Amino acid sequence: MRRFFVESIHAREGRLTITGREARHITRVLRMGPGDRFALFDRKGSRFQVSIESVDHANVTVLLEKPLPAPPSTPVDIAIGQAILKSSAMDLMIQKTTELGVNTIYPLVSERTIVRPEAANRAHRIKRWQDIAIAASKQSDRSQPPEIMPVMPFPELLRIPVSGQTLKMILWEEEETRSLKSLLRPIPFRPKAVMAVVGPEGGFNRGEISLSAEAGFISVSLGPQTLRAETAAIAVAAALHYEFADPGMEETAK
Repeated sequence: MRRFFVESIHAREGRLTITGREARHITRVLRMGPGDRFALFDRKGSRFQVSIESVDHANVTVLLEKPLPAPPSTPVDIAIGQAILKSSAMDLMIQKTTELGVNTIYPLVSERTIVRPEAANRAHRIKRWQDIAIAASKQSDRSQPPEIMPVMPFPELLRIPVSGQTLKMILWEEEETRSLKSLLRPIPFRPKAVMAVVGPEGGFNRGEISLSAEAGFISVSLGPQTLRAETAAIAVAAALHYEFADPGMEETAK
């Protein structure tokens, strides 16, 4: 069943009107019309089977037929702090980390960040990244898209309050003693959340690593290869997805 996104579904009303990009895709690209059914989900994770009641220019009115079960979500809340990358690289990072179950993405400006969007352009960038995350959520059948946070300076990310069961890590290519694997495998508890921070094309400098250590972040390496920044973010998301996605599967297999 095809999936489409709206900001909010109010089930009590029994129907809603879809506008904008999703409505255009339904009518102009897919040529769907009255009686056609699809799944509709919103930012809070509500999900319904709906049928088209009417089509009027750029609007699609649908009837809410029945709630649908949400797909399983990752039991560990995963956040990625990513120093802003060049356009296509940032787009790819958001798309793939969304598919891998990341819940929150923090766009950062660090010392070596090349792309520094001016305040007037930041809302446009955030909207573009949100659209990419929504499209990736539809493709990968997520219960809801990740939250794309406002652009912030790197030190501000370090001050974000987190719970005591949050594993905080920062990727650093100069880390020589601790790999991501060595950090995750002997961990004595299953964290409720993970915050992973990835640098820009030139990586983090030593001063930033020192600041992160003072804030409780553990520096880790992804191995001897030098990865592109967007590849590093995708790699750490994939590793965390593998490690924490469905702890119940191991018990079922026993």
